[in-house]
Amino acid sequence: MRLSIHKWAELDEPQRLTLLQRPAVSQDESVRETAEAIVAAVLAKGDEALVDITQQLDGVLMSNFRVSGEELDTSGAQISAGDLAAIDLAIANVGKFHEQQLPGAISVETMPGVLCERISQALDSVGLYVPAGTAPLPSTAIMLAVPAILANCPRIILCTPPGPDGTADPAVLVAAARAGITEIYKIGGAQAIAAMAYGTESIPKVRKIFGPGNAWVTAAKTIVSADPHGATIDMPAGPSELLVIGDQAASAEFIAADLLSQAEHGVDSQVVFVTTDPSLANRVQAEVDLQLEQLSRAEIAAAALENSVIVIAPDRESAIDISNRYAPEHLILHVEKARDAVSSVRNAGSVFVGQWSPESVGDYCSGTNHVLPTYGYAATYSGLGVDQFMRQMTVQELSCEGLQSLGDAVIRLAGLEGLDAHAAAVSRRLVNES
Repeated sequence: MRLSIHKWAELDEPQRLTLLQRPAVSQDESVRETAEAIVAAVLAKGDEALVDITQQLDGVLMSNFRVSGEELDTSGAQISAGDLAAIDLAIANVGKFHEQQLPGAISVETMPGVLCERISQALDSVGLYVPAGTAPLPSTAIMLAVPAILANCPRIILCTPPGPDGTADPAVLVAAARAGITEIYKIGGAQAIAAMAYGTESIPKVRKIFGPGNAWVTAAKTIVSADPHGATIDMPAGPSELLVIGDQAASAEFIAADLLSQAEHGVDSQVVFVTTDPSLANRVQAEVDLQLEQLSRAEIAAAALENSVIVIAPDRESAIDISNRYAPEHLILHVEKARDAVSSVRNAGSVFVGQWSPESVGDYCSGTNHVLPTYGYAATYSGLGVDQFMRQMTVQELSCEGLQSLGDAVIRLAGLEGLDAHAAAVSRRLVNES
């Protein structure tokens, strides 16, 4: 399975657009229709629908969705001391980075007697979704839980799918619990999104839903966020992706390993390697083939490589321009003086600088968040942070003198817009004061 190589300078604009096109997300009409049916069923029948859908899709009959204290204790006993230490390290590092994101209050007197403030408040309730899919994701539990806890949201719930035996993945439960989440439910898929958006007899309604998922989860998030009675969501989501920029000094071995680390996420993932060195392109191509054979998830990674390409750019500036056009979820700068290139990066979810910064560290425990915009949304969305678990409210307080200072300008501006009542709300006060 060889990555195809393309020379950027030899492509016209339509060919360039085609080359950087993502694989089509599995969001065909049948996916949305299924998600709509699940959302409607949960909205209409609550827990009854959750039981039926879980039995049908997950093959397990659930009598109680809430994870008990006993199950949490059992899960803890299944995790080795070394794995617990790794989980705790990840929680600590993610916490250190995210606690610096807590917003401070702003208070400005724009003119004498006119005080303007901005106050940050935690969202009343949030729902965190941790998928299972082809592999458990305790790291996602950490990435979602830590900023939610730091924001001090009054109610935080977490949903994750049950296994065939009716229990949730022990590593996910332990990671969530050690990060501070105490209310966990064993429910997955579009039905979990619907339950959190609308509430059921056992699962509470939340105001905002966070977390990645498969095509049905993504469709359900889109559906409930479009409904004013549903819940808002964190960001648009798509398959995982990585772009690496490498030059003549880069290691073909390291780059191949980075590309495969993302390709193994799923068959619809995509990786792109952009280089200024044609010989490096060939070496990486061969190294990917060699390393692929050694992977336990080789079949998945091989399918993802069918969506992936190597691009030869004429120079470093062009390479960075290609990346900015693509707007990758993850970007690795595997080039000389990599730090100098960061200032030219405009569109990326998270950037990894230099040969000793593999994307894997961001996935787990460097401290940054791995919940990131994909599918080109890195051009307009930011990765997950504490601020997304909060909202900002502005406050203004005027003295009589302050209103007198502003009054004439307000009345004139209201007049320009033909809004007499706006002007009167000021002029009546000023008349009475005089």
